[in-house]
Amino acid sequence: MSRWRGNPWAVLLTLSLGFFMTLLDLTAVNVAVPSMIDDLDASLDAVLWVINVYILVLAALLITFGRLGDVRGPRTMFIGGVALFTAASVLCGLSQDPAQLIAARALQGLGAAALTPQTMTIIIGTFPAERRGTALGVWGAVAGVATIAGPTLGGLLVSTAGWRWIFFVNVPIGAAVLAMAVTLVPDVRHGTGHKLDLPGVALATAMLLCLTFGLTEGQRYGWNAGIWALLGGAALLLVVFLIYQGARQGREPLLPFALFRDRDYAVMSFVAATVQVGMIGLFLPVMLYLQSVLDFSALKAGLVMAPAMVVSAFLSPVAGRMADRAGGKYILMSGLALFAAGMAWLTWVTGVGRAWWEFQPALIVAGVGIGCVFGPMVTVAMYNVEPRMAGAASGVLNTIRQIGTVVGSAAVGAVLQNRLAASLHEEAAKRAAGLPPGVRGQFMARFDNGGSEVGAGQTGGAFKPQPGIPANLAHHIQQVAASAFEHGFVHAMRPTLALPIAVIAIGAAACALVRRRPAEPLAGAHDTAEASTSA
Repeated sequence: MSRWRGNPWAVLLTLSLGFFMTLLDLTAVNVAVPSMIDDLDASLDAVLWVINVYILVLAALLITFGRLGDVRGPRTMFIGGVALFTAASVLCGLSQDPAQLIAARALQGLGAAALTPQTMTIIIGTFPAERRGTALGVWGAVAGVATIAGPTLGGLLVSTAGWRWIFFVNVPIGAAVLAMAVTLVPDVRHGTGHKLDLPGVALATAMLLCLTFGLTEGQRYGWNAGIWALLGGAALLLVVFLIYQGARQGREPLLPFALFRDRDYAVMSFVAATVQVGMIGLFLPVMLYLQSVLDFSALKAGLVMAPAMVVSAFLSPVAGRMADRAGGKYILMSGLALFAAGMAWLTWVTGVGRAWWEFQPALIVAGVGIGCVFGPMVTVAMYNVEPRMAGAASGVLNTIRQIGTVVGSAAVGAVLQNRLAASLHEEAAKRAAGLPPGVRGQFMARFDNGGSEVGAGQTGGAFKPQPGIPANLAHHIQQVAASAFEHGFVHAMRPTLALPIAVIAIGAAACALVRRRPAEPLAGAHDTAEASTSA
């Protein structure tokens, strides 16, 4: 293996596998939500924290671990991150209650934060300038493919082996990446000492925690004054963070403002956040709908996404190369517009009793759109960035992207819970009028918590009428409960999907600001590089 050590393409394969593993868990977990709710006796908001805590830790610490990569070496941090992520995956699979799973997912996020920023740093240090664009295109394509592949692979694992294997499958992958990293990845160091901006880390982490907790738990606490205080605190902390970062621009800030002098980079940072809101906004409600309303198995629900995954995987590297040659402005605008159109079409198609093939045209349109986004987005963002600023630029871009995932997951989850609480109650009330008076109270009480549970117990199929009711009446009540849930969920899902569709449309419009011709490299980039984050 020594002759392959330092080979750029062998290094890229190693980094891509590690990066792929961390991104796969972002969407694979969504397909397992109903199974985790039932197996762990958890509520929807508890399982949303299983998703959000991973993203929160990852987003808050990406730039921090990027700087630690400068201090300790990116290869060292990458290996340590893979090892921690793999160990945490074992703990996730062994979890016996929601609290244990949330804690293990936080450790997973820590490992992902340690390894992710090192991938770009090592790519920049390994590939010569003339091949760097192609490598970045592959790196961006990995993000798109992993996001789309998650539901299909997750569905296969949940159906054949159980939801715990979504995490256990990381063990052999992580072991392989560790072996490859030790033998293939060179020790790339820049030779410049850096210091951690600890107050900046604390402010960013506190801001994200307040924002995510407020959005995720808002429905449970009735959007009371405490929730609004948390959201207001998040806004205030953001302002304080930006002011503090402005004062530190000459002393190794966590967020180098010089990066945003390049308009294309600034626009792509915003677009990256909108794409993540759209992705999480698509997968979370749709996976619940396919399994809880249409009663698809996890495998079948995942396979519904498979054609879109194949289309996206094929188009991603092609779109990246096209962006390298002709610019990515119109490719990105077209891709985002198709993504939004596919999601809108899917929203129109959804209903009770649909067949899997009815979703395919809409999902393929969305898959074409996604395939035209990830590769060009990274290429356009990094095109005008001075090479010595590449580390900081990649760290900030990844952080903003993950913040979009945090906000998207929390916001979509909050809207879904809010609409479920209202629509399930309305559907149950309409149907309760046809039931005997003696069972109406129990029937309505079962749906009063509609916004907090979406497991099998809420589908109506597991509705347990009170003892002593004749079998035929009990069966009728179960059918009525199932009908109330199915129609209520569909009515809640449609306005929920409107949020990510609108955000993606805004991202598409923002791409109009991308320059059609290459701009000059960042002014003063060489001076700023010494004081910037390398991630």
